[in-house]
Amino acid sequence: MTSFILDLIQGWGYVGIFILMFLENVFPPIPSEVIMGLGGIAVSQGRFDFWTLVAVAVAGTTAGNWVWYGIGRWIGYERLKPFIDRHGRWLTLDWDEVERLHAFFLKYGPAIIFFARFMPVARTMVSLPAGMVKMNQAKFLLWTAAGSTIWISALAGAGNWFGKQFANLDAFIGPLALIAIGSLVLIYIWRIINWKPKARGD
Repeated sequence: MTSFILDLIQGWGYVGIFILMFLENVFPPIPSEVIMGLGGIAVSQGRFDFWTLVAVAVAGTTAGNWVWYGIGRWIGYERLKPFIDRHGRWLTLDWDEVERLHAFFLKYGPAIIFFARFMPVARTMVSLPAGMVKMNQAKFLLWTAAGSTIWISALAGAGNWFGKQFANLDAFIGPLALIAIGSLVLIYIWRIINWKPKARGD
């Protein structure tokens, strides 16, 4: 996966960054930490302008989240219950939790969208309930872009700094990416193994 990211960045430049950040938010296992870390290293090497990189990455991230928002809006809250009842184990989620999340989202939607940008997986999947509760699209896009700008700037800045401090830093990115992805997979497997549906009426 790391070689795919590197090839796209090197061959497509800013367009590659947009595509990668879009895909990262449609398919969460592609880690933005790796994408923007490599983008920041490219800044340190003079291949990218820092703020252009951030702007393009934010645009890709926002577009990818808009896909999930649209899916959530199309599904709707009421149509979700049969799916959760049937596939709850694989989602590690039951309907009682969905109802609590729904109520919480109705009350704190914009803040959730903003702060979820800093959490792996959640920064993508939070767009689904935003669509389901039919959150105002302009607010959704604004808060998504705002939170993403901070997160992406921090990642790109770290990559830029490390790229200036250490030669051949990109040689370490592959193993770090594998560790990050492997950790997410292990957490998911652990949740599936330990997940139990709550008894009705509890």
